[in-house]
Amino acid sequence: MKKTPSTDPKFDELCTRLQTEMKRLKIPGAAIGILHEGQEFYAGFGKTSLENPLPVTPDTLFQVGSISKTFTATLLMQLMEAGKLKLDSPVRKILPKFKMSDKEVEKSLTTRHLLTHTGGWIGDYFNDFGNGDDALKLMVKSIRKLPQITPLGTTWSYNNAGFNIAARIVEVLTGQPYETAAQQMLLTPLGLQMTFFYPSDILITHRFVVGHQTDQGKVKVTRPWAIGRAGNGVGGVVSTVQDLIKYAQFHMGQGDSTLSRASLDEMKTIQVQAGGFNKMGISWFIRQADDLTIYGHGGATHGQQAGFHFIPQKEFALAILTNADEGGTLTDKALKWALELYFQSSLPNPEPIEIPAAELDEYAALYELPLSAIDIRVEDNQLVLQDIPRGGFPTPETPPGPAMPAMRAKFFAKDRIVILDGPSQGAIGEFLRNDAGKIAFLRIGGRIHVWQAPD
Repeated sequence: MKKTPSTDPKFDELCTRLQTEMKRLKIPGAAIGILHEGQEFYAGFGKTSLENPLPVTPDTLFQVGSISKTFTATLLMQLMEAGKLKLDSPVRKILPKFKMSDKEVEKSLTTRHLLTHTGGWIGDYFNDFGNGDDALKLMVKSIRKLPQITPLGTTWSYNNAGFNIAARIVEVLTGQPYETAAQQMLLTPLGLQMTFFYPSDILITHRFVVGHQTDQGKVKVTRPWAIGRAGNGVGGVVSTVQDLIKYAQFHMGQGDSTLSRASLDEMKTIQVQAGGFNKMGISWFIRQADDLTIYGHGGATHGQQAGFHFIPQKEFALAILTNADEGGTLTDKALKWALELYFQSSLPNPEPIEIPAAELDEYAALYELPLSAIDIRVEDNQLVLQDIPRGGFPTPETPPGPAMPAMRAKFFAKDRIVILDGPSQGAIGEFLRNDAGKIAFLRIGGRIHVWQAPD
């Protein structure tokens, strides 16, 4: 395992813990970067691929997944500063032919709704419209068929498709393909020389990882690698931990003036409650760890998981990239351990409570989404959740991956549960009720899952 030299015992301890956890989770490779009070530390561990292995280094390329959404939001804030965009004006002023299944959404949707995941329609829709310059335009045209679940602007639910629309706005306002605009307006000014979009001949001349997933105890390479050009503004960025630390410095107001401090601060201003203990800024998730305010975003593609966090008040940033589905556990623990080692701080830890067994039956049901469903049943006087993958990423025809093991959950407040074990240990779930007081949704993994009447 190769890493850059370190004289920081905290970073060394963090790396030791990460390597132990990688071994337990059977994660082939990972890279980490830390910025702390002006000093940078980087390390790479393991292999890029089990089939064609090379050592992971700090300049190895990973798919960063949905961290890409913050790039799109940053571009739109630049366009706002240039006077080309108002966040609260209807999208139809920019995209006159824009259509959605709900006519009120079609008329009233704003860019702010897109950047804060409050559009209200089913947002997990992925498709590949080729590598032409019209890919994103075709994707946005296809989004019009997605059903509306909650009224516009009323309920937070993670919405990938909203960022397809946001990326299309970048194209229309700049008159350029999204990738060209991103390169000229953001990547080049910030000096992100190892940050790319797929497809890219430049990308594949560098060392990069492939994704992995565990199926029946065996770790395998996942395919396909690409997510399709239409998804570049949603999850298509490919980068390194070193470039992500540069990106964090920019968003903490250090160095480049591509975006004003006022706009950077606006992106970090709370816009809406975002489920669990999260709040939502303009594309940034916002969390508290004691007196520390943490801004960040995660990312997941086909067999790769990423985490990216920064704490401006401490001049601190963390980037961790992994090449396995199980990497989500590692990225969560990396943040937990970093808070402990550097600041003796921790994220909120919900305390489970006991509720009468007779009250559990109300929650037992199937909660559906196109890409996954959550089946909740009662066993031994406690809730057990089974995630049922439906497939559909990176194209609607993609078959489902392996199911995760069943997970136990307990309540820690009214209609709020915490996962006790499995890959999603510590995740928060919330049951949302309709005006009649009946359970209508389960929000877990950031998504609103729709309650289904039992057979």
